Amino acid sequence: MNLLKRIDLLETLGKYLTDDDEQLNAVKQKAFEKNKWFTKEFINLSFKNIAAQFLNNEKLEAWAKHYHLDDNIVPKNIGIVMAGNIPLVGFHDFLCAFVCGHKQTIKLSEKDNVLMKHIADKLTEWDKEVSEFVRFADLLKNCDAYIATGSNNSSRYFKYYFGKYPSVIRGNKTSVAVLSGNETDEELSLLADDVHTYFGLGCRNITKLYVPQNYNFIPLLTSFKKYNYFKDHSKYRNNYDYNLALLIMNNVAYMTNESIILVENEHIFSPVSNLYYNFYNDKSVLVSELKRNENIQCIVGQKEIEFGKAQQPGLFDYADGVDIMGFLLTL
Repeated sequence: MNLLKRIDLLETLGKYLTDDDEQLNAVKQKAFEKNKWFTKEFINLSFKNIAAQFLNNEKLEAWAKHYHLDDNIVPKNIGIVMAGNIPLVGFHDFLCAFVCGHKQTIKLSEKDNVLMKHIADKLTEWDKEVSEFVRFADLLKNCDAYIATGSNNSSRYFKYYFGKYPSVIRGNKTSVAVLSGNETDEELSLLADDVHTYFGLGCRNITKLYVPQNYNFIPLLTSFKKYNYFKDHSKYRNNYDYNLALLIMNNVAYMTNESIILVENEHIFSPVSNLYYNFYNDKSVLVSELKRNENIQCIVGQKEIEFGKAQQPGLFDYADGVDIMGFLLTL
């Protein structure tokens, strides 16, 4: 299977993911039944972003050209451990290995073990040769290199088991937003998407705000009301009620619009249904410090990543800033 054939298959996949296909709808329902965080709304959003940002023929060809890809690569077997916090969170790793022409053995998370398998099945249905390049396993053994994503705790195990091989190991990451206080209503509405999409479970979701002194939170909380329907999602509501009860019992000050809780806190990782914030004095100094923080995936704000774009990474937006294509091509 040459490079052009692989790109053509991926473009076909992009069109399939955005179709109202009966079989695909059944797969979405199955994924939701296994993981109630994977609502049809957010599975569709994941599919839409993947199709638009990753599976466009012109973008794929430009991406391949950037790395001078050709059909002379010696295929290696890449072991990939995928996380399961949001739908198809590991797709970009699969895409990198597939476009390069490497074989891959994938260990899926129990939280997201439906969608990726279906994609592999469809690609194989369109071209049987795909089965020689993509397989799934519960244990990853005898691979030439590894890409593993998980929590900070699991990453220690990954380093222990995979450290003697060429590997990329990822731990916990989150994202933050730096506000000026001059944001428009439209920008605040887009920020609401960056915070709430996928219930805030992604590493590119905003879990911490930095705001100027005397910031007016009322417009912000009002814009966040577009996600008040989260109250009807039992798992999210349980998190909201639990965290609110803890704050009340501990006499901690908070603000809420009845679907998200804002709390002043130094930490950048906030629980589901919470959003931490801190005040700043010098924006430029703050942004410089944030860019040196290894726990931060991306920074949203004016002159940074645009509001509403946090969950729309492109082909060159590698997790943790590690160029996976460069890694794969130097094996």
